[in-house]
Amino acid sequence: MSKPPMDTDDMQQEEALWDANDVARFVKASRSWVYQRAQAGQLPCVKLGGLLRFEPAAIRDFIRGQGTKIR
Repeated sequence: MSKPPMDTDDMQQEEALWDANDVARFVKASRSWVYQRAQAGQLPCVKLGGLLRFEPAAIRDFIRGQGTKIR
């Protein structure tokens, strides 16, 4: 059985990339921290021309991998 077609809202929500402000809000850090980590290759990003964009799933995976457990 095939999946039903996605409506426009589903497609936009699934495909939406975050900008540095969105990532900064999500990780509760400054926008400059986001840019520094992205340019150093420490934060997964997509370059579109001169713009940096971020895949929400990749950012969530990054955060899970960077977490430190506190006893």
